[in-house]
Amino acid sequence: MFKKVLVANRGEVAVRIIRTLKEMGIASVAIYSTADKDSLHVQIADEAITVGGPRPKDSYLNMKNILSAALLTGADAIHPGYGFLSENSLFAEMVGEVGITWIGPKPETIDLMGNKEHARESMKVAGVPVIPGSDGFVHNFDEAKTVADRIGYPLLLKASAGGGGKGMRFVYSESELSDKFDDAQNEARAAYGDDHMYIEKVMQQVRHIEVQIFRDQQGHTIYLPERNCSLQRKNQKVLEESPATGITDAMRADLGKIATTAADAVGYINTGTIEFLEDRDGNFYFMEMNTRIQVEHPVTEMVTGLDLIKLQIQVAAGENLPVTQDEVQVQGHSIESRLNAERPAAEFAPSAGTIDFVFLPTGGPGVRLDTAVFSGDKIQPFYDSMIGKVIVHADDRGQAIAKLQRVLGEISIKGIETNRTFQQALVSDPQVQRGDFNTRYLETEFLPRWSESLPGTE
Repeated sequence: MFKKVLVANRGEVAVRIIRTLKEMGIASVAIYSTADKDSLHVQIADEAITVGGPRPKDSYLNMKNILSAALLTGADAIHPGYGFLSENSLFAEMVGEVGITWIGPKPETIDLMGNKEHARESMKVAGVPVIPGSDGFVHNFDEAKTVADRIGYPLLLKASAGGGGKGMRFVYSESELSDKFDDAQNEARAAYGDDHMYIEKVMQQVRHIEVQIFRDQQGHTIYLPERNCSLQRKNQKVLEESPATGITDAMRADLGKIATTAADAVGYINTGTIEFLEDRDGNFYFMEMNTRIQVEHPVTEMVTGLDLIKLQIQVAAGENLPVTQDEVQVQGHSIESRLNAERPAAEFAPSAGTIDFVFLPTGGPGVRLDTAVFSGDKIQPFYDSMIGKVIVHADDRGQAIAKLQRVLGEISIKGIETNRTFQQALVSDPQVQRGDFNTRYLETEFLPRWSESLPGTE
């Protein structure tokens, strides 16, 4: 087992990883930008070392500085968390070349599955159903139009190297295609240094269902209960839950078979999440694979009782998975609400500043708050706006919703604005409570109604 692990991240996920390392008796090393020197992950780690200035490219994306920090502190493994360099195959390769273990899949797997078009082709070969779309990359408008004429509108332009909604555009007619293709390609080039694009058919009236898998170095694979991540704004998840309403045991087994087939086909190591679109007939189509731990992994932990970060570390150290598929059972229902430092009434603009006061209602069974904020903490303008996650667990979905409503109502944060009241309204929405929503519901139905209800609007 590792003696010391460097956590190449910040915020709540860094705190989450450091806590598990402490429980496993493994020394932790935090990295931080100059803006984050007083952050919680820095305070609770066994060691902390600065890696650059406030902007991500100078610190949390600075591969050379992070590797230097790992070597200087004697870390024998690096956990990347999510975001930043977590799906950067070059960094994973560099980590291995200096004799440090990467807690995640092999670099070549990250490269394969991170390139969305290559991933689609690999899944086709493995017999995994994929969303209709382009065969290979599209480089310009003429090629895009040829694909569009074949698969029809609406369609989705996607950056091959993308994630988090960048380099993505919905196109509803041919008249929009030229401008949106240029916009998406330019955004992809600026964000990732890679302007390769591909096209997918937009499947309407669908849900976003994902399955997390684990595969150890000995080839043992398990799948975990599915998550419903259909409530999204601008392709960013807002609320996630497990299990998904309407998924039977038989459907779950079929999904799991598809997911494990995909993992085995690419020789996957460690954990990853395979994302599917589910149509109205209950058919599932491969969308993409995230080769890292997910933001929403806590809901899976709540319904299985497993520590997924611990499993990641054990698998990276060469150990067998400590659980078999038969031992993975769905226990109750869990929902996660993302708490963001933003102003929903101002088109969700970020809200930076100093937290003057914070109260998080951590008491009671089935309540978990993953966060790194504290009174006096400074929310920086340089990073993602998510400052925490509110996770609840109960015997069934109705009780979980009631618990989440209660917890959101008790949270109090002063000094910055958050999306707490927006999340309260979303959880209280009758269709959300019935589980009657798809990937377009939040933006096209809920958000317009909510915006009209705000003070000062007509």
